[in-house]
Amino acid sequence: MTHVAELKGITKNYPGVVALRDVSIAIRAGEIHGLAGENGAGKSTLIKILGGALALDAGEVLIHDQPVRLSTPHAAITRGISVVHQELVSAPSLSVAENVLLGHLSHNAVGGVRWKATRERARDALDRVGLAVDERTEMGRLSLGQQQLVEIARALLRDARVLVLDEPSAILGGKDLDVLYDVVRSTRDSGVAVVYISHRLKEVLSLCDRVTVLKDGRSQGTVDVTDLDEQRLVTMMTGRQLTAPQRPVVVAKAETLLEAIPTERDSGGLKVTVRAGEIVGLAGLVGSGRTEVARAIIGAEPGPYDVTVAGEPFRRRSPRAARRAGIAYLPEDRKDQGLLLNRSIRENVGLASLRLRSIAGVMRSRRDRASVADLAKRVHLKAASLEAPPSTLSGGNQQKVMLARWLATSPTVLILDEPTRGIDVGGKSEIYTLMRELTDSGRGILMISSEIEEVVAMSDRVLVMNQGRVVAEYSGHEITEDNISRSALLSAPTDQGHVQ
Repeated sequence: MTHVAELKGITKNYPGVVALRDVSIAIRAGEIHGLAGENGAGKSTLIKILGGALALDAGEVLIHDQPVRLSTPHAAITRGISVVHQELVSAPSLSVAENVLLGHLSHNAVGGVRWKATRERARDALDRVGLAVDERTEMGRLSLGQQQLVEIARALLRDARVLVLDEPSAILGGKDLDVLYDVVRSTRDSGVAVVYISHRLKEVLSLCDRVTVLKDGRSQGTVDVTDLDEQRLVTMMTGRQLTAPQRPVVVAKAETLLEAIPTERDSGGLKVTVRAGEIVGLAGLVGSGRTEVARAIIGAEPGPYDVTVAGEPFRRRSPRAARRAGIAYLPEDRKDQGLLLNRSIRENVGLASLRLRSIAGVMRSRRDRASVADLAKRVHLKAASLEAPPSTLSGGNQQKVMLARWLATSPTVLILDEPTRGIDVGGKSEIYTLMRELTDSGRGILMISSEIEEVVAMSDRVLVMNQGRVVAEYSGHEITEDNISRSALLSAPTDQGHVQ
């Protein structure tokens, strides 16, 4: 089979750090080649070199067996290599057609845009990825899944022979995932090589033909997926076996820490309850209303719920009042909504507890540093310095910064929205252990997750949402992928709250 691209002996050094050491990978036409590894393993560095965004220190890149110098992203594109990054790059106020043809609009002899030709070219590209939206629609009006497909359409329009997809499923769920998988497979079947990076191990094993594993900047080998299972892949990535913490038995009569009861105008939905010592999974398709429920509980947006915290009515709801009532909320988008990336880790950890750690409104630097250091130790935060910005940390350690921030307020209930999104398998294991430590101390957790395997593995009870309502509740042996998936597709709750 033809090697459409090959990286040989790639080495890349940063001051004091070897990002890649003698890494080789051969990419075949008409295959989906998985690239797996923990955060910091070197995956991003490798694809930046392939995509022309980084210069290599040693080694070479070959296209169809010919050495090439990819000094810029444009040089890579002209060689048939297109990269779709995890962070979407779009112009939300421009049309879909303009986004598909960014930098390649059709012009007439006097420099004007040939709009009819532009829309026709865009339509052909959108049809290739199966996206049935009007090409004149404003980009910002599309769902995240649709925007992802627009980016892939743009890459394919450039006549890509190698399509690199960096965590394309991290922001997707439900039907959007199915569409993405269909597009990736059809792209492979058309003869294009797809390099697919994902932290979702089941996805890697079901979608890819071969997988290259990186660990600490070194290649651990390239393996056919027919010779891989999830445990072997984890061991190759981490060098150890990982297991989720054991699910404890939660006493049914444990204290109810949080209760959100639908008001009369939404009487069809089931209530949301979280008891001491349990993790309650909030499942459902993307767009089912899971985040909206969490934000309504804390008062960040209106919602049809009467809320009590530890038996006390929580009426004048606002995020500040929620904090004072003992509710901690970690949003799904930690970079845009949770962290101040240009400030220090110390400052980020201390954000929610400034009043608790100050005297007459004045912070004591030495005391403040000692307090933050203690919190960082409690969540097993790995950072070179607490004065470094969170942007220097892995996804898992960024999540620990937010957990440390809220632990300083001694919360009763934690609402975790997508707590492991974009986090590697080792980081997930550490977050799961922290979650169990929190519930073992008597706290309750409401966990929103798009990964059904995570919901099943970590939840003591599961609430399933559909069309803005909680339609089913499962516990014990009822917590299965089949039950949750089936409930997520129904449109109304049953009388007992369990899908029959």
